[in-house]
Amino acid sequence: MTAQDRASYSLKGQKVVIVGGTSGMGLGAARAALDAGAEVVVAGRRSGLPTGEADGFEHAVVDITDEASIVRLFERVGNLDHLLVTATPPARDVPFLQQNLEAAQAIMNGKFFGSWACARHAAPRMRAGGSITFVTGGAAIRPRAGIATVTATFAALETLSQALALELGPLRVNTLRPGVIDSAMWSFLDEAAREKLRQKVRETFPVRRIGTIEDVGHAAVFLMTNPYVTGAVLEISGGETLVNLDI
Repeated sequence: MTAQDRASYSLKGQKVVIVGGTSGMGLGAARAALDAGAEVVVAGRRSGLPTGEADGFEHAVVDITDEASIVRLFERVGNLDHLLVTATPPARDVPFLQQNLEAAQAIMNGKFFGSWACARHAAPRMRAGGSITFVTGGAAIRPRAGIATVTATFAALETLSQALALELGPLRVNTLRPGVIDSAMWSFLDEAAREKLRQKVRETFPVRRIGTIEDVGHAAVFLMTNPYVTGAVLEISGGETLVNLDI
């Protein structure tokens, strides 16, 4: 390996934009990118970052359900090297026969077309060697009753990433597929219920622990820095898809 090859595994001097980077998995990725030397822009619906998280990040407000807001974000950012889209608008799935078309479209429009729009308006500004990474979830390959629209949305986004890897190359496009991550995604549970979930994961998953936002951050930086990975779906699940976990 040459010195130039070794240098390519650093984000020093590169600009990373993380849409959804103000909390949860996005914040974990933002910290990891910062540690790797990047200039990091975190964008989200919130107007600020959690206490103690502001240092080192540039913050921007964006609504990924609004294309004009996304356009303004990337006009402000200018040229960039890597884009990670973790944001998921707060539209919740329900059982299929209880759902109407408007609710189903809200999920697809927010997650799929929001990610689509971020990629569409970032790609023309990306420098050579850049990458786009989307985030889905294990439901893409292991559906559960009651989340049919989320399942379809995740699967569509993974397919889009592979199609864009072909169309936008040599710009690289990949997907992260996290499993159960101990983050704000479980905020609808009280602390006792969250601890019950952690215990069930410890007893069931091959790695014997729940995932962390740092696990996701490590994987995100890998996809940004490895120049030979594109069109890939990287599962960060602790072996979740190998076992039965009724949650």
